[in-house]
Amino acid sequence: MSTVNEHLPLQHNGENAIVPKKVIREGWLLFILAAIQFTHIMDFVIMMPLGPQLMRVFSISPKEFGFLVSAYTFSAAVSGFISTLFIDKFDRKNALLGLYLGFIIGTFCCAIAPNYGLLLLARILAGAFGGVIGALVFAIIGDAIPENRRGAATGKVMAAFSVASIAGIPVGLYLASRLNWHAPFFLLTGLSVLVLIIAFLVLPAMRGHLTNAVKTKPLAVVGEILQNKNLLWALSLMVMLTLAGFTVVPFISPYLVSNVGFAEGDLAYMYMFGGLASVITSQIAGRLADKFGKQRVFIYMAIFSIIPILLLTNLQPAPHFLVLLVTTTFFIGFGARFVPAVTLITSSVAPKLRGSFMSFNSSIQQLASGASAFLSGLIIQKTTAGPLLHFNTIGIIASVATLLCIFIIRQLKVVS
Repeated sequence: MSTVNEHLPLQHNGENAIVPKKVIREGWLLFILAAIQFTHIMDFVIMMPLGPQLMRVFSISPKEFGFLVSAYTFSAAVSGFISTLFIDKFDRKNALLGLYLGFIIGTFCCAIAPNYGLLLLARILAGAFGGVIGALVFAIIGDAIPENRRGAATGKVMAAFSVASIAGIPVGLYLASRLNWHAPFFLLTGLSVLVLIIAFLVLPAMRGHLTNAVKTKPLAVVGEILQNKNLLWALSLMVMLTLAGFTVVPFISPYLVSNVGFAEGDLAYMYMFGGLASVITSQIAGRLADKFGKQRVFIYMAIFSIIPILLLTNLQPAPHFLVLLVTTTFFIGFGARFVPAVTLITSSVAPKLRGSFMSFNSSIQQLASGASAFLSGLIIQKTTAGPLLHFNTIGIIASVATLLCIFIIRQLKVVS
């Protein structure tokens, strides 16, 4: 099994040789990163299936629910921009653990929030830390994993999204239905504390990106990013890719309940089957991207993903197995196109700038996510009889954005 040592801090052994202070197996590194990714993704995605319950409990509209989703992402965007200025100046481990601790505090505040207003504030706090974590995870992958294995590594870590769907969301929905909406956040807080302890004990220091670092004024880093044409294409890809997904995702659960005839308890099956399928297909997509090329695999997966987008956003009452077939295919396409895209974005920037760029990119992603959810909340309307209107319009927007992604990704170049 491969080890990760060339990017760790170095020390002299007394004979003028330079040796790594600590070595961690690549598999363990990816496992810990995936566990961290699982918990912070779970914190974000659990809001969407809780939508019907939160709208009922707080008597809020789709627009106000959209605020709950977008509050996290807008907060993450702001903190991501701030972290762009200095995150590459720190040991990756210390930065990751510090952010993760802040995320845990924010999630606990969500668990104890008594009303809509305080829950909104708690989501802002959780997003301020959680949004940057994902960027740092992929920066670490870019630093530690060679480019020829980076697609597979990215697929493994991104499978955390699918695992959250398979296990986390059904368990969270079960607790919410049996107890209340607070319960999933209490569970997530406890699990995150456990992951934090393991990461603190197992992860080595990660300072390889500092070896050839050039001292640059913080704002100059942003200027360097914005003047780099390749990085601008990478940012454009993330914007369109996010628009293609997160205009649809936040309102799948409310739409299935209001328009298709699903009970709130049935939503767990959608996430379980979708997650089970995509945890496999995301890793396959990563391996295929390494073998046949990231751009080629992305283009095929993007074209494929348009089919379930249009089917899902035009669903009418139908047998559950047909609905689950459509939603499962949607999740497969969603994950399979994201893996090669993120791998290319990670590889589009030099290591000395990777942390700052990935943080900046995360901010752009979070802004796009928040804007996408907000846009959907403005377009979708709830009738007095219950059904949601204009979800099909969202499907058209997502499909056009997917086609634009295909054009953009052909302009992107691998740097390292």
